[in-house]
Amino acid sequence: MAKSGDVRVTITLECTSCTQDSVYKRFPGISRYTTRKNRRNTPIRLESNKFCPYCYKHTIHGEIKKRD
Repeated sequence: MAKSGDVRVTITLECTSCTQDSVYKRFPGISRYTTRKNRRNTPIRLESNKFCPYCYKHTIHGEIKKRD
């Protein structure tokens, strides 16, 4: 039987350079990826190097707060 509580949670990774430049409307959108992480093994916010189709290059994508 599984223990109560979710250890694995679904998180959203958002491009950090698009969010900084979106104030000036330089880019048409913000790149977002969804993934899962183990809350026990990775208690800190996750950052990953992913491709951003709006910047046309690999950038750092950081974990954002979930808006429920």
